[in-house]
Amino acid sequence: MNFALYTRNGCPYCTQIKQVLEGKGYKYQEYKLGVDFQRETFYNQFGQGSTFPQVVLNSSNLGGCTDTVRYLRENNLI
Repeated sequence: MNFALYTRNGCPYCTQIKQVLEGKGYKYQEYKLGVDFQRETFYNQFGQGSTFPQVVLNSSNLGGCTDTVRYLRENNLI
């Protein structure tokens, strides 16, 4: 599984989803706002009003932290 996390500094939900993935041994690629992408690019990719983090699994957007945890539970991945 290939997880990509789009995060920003100071985001507690970004920290939480990283802890969930790391706790289960999942590896991920992290992209940070202001370092790897700009806000405009983020909104173009995920839509206006999207929140941090955004999690992509194998090129499918899972959404934010809550949506990602729900998906992982429903699919018995955590």
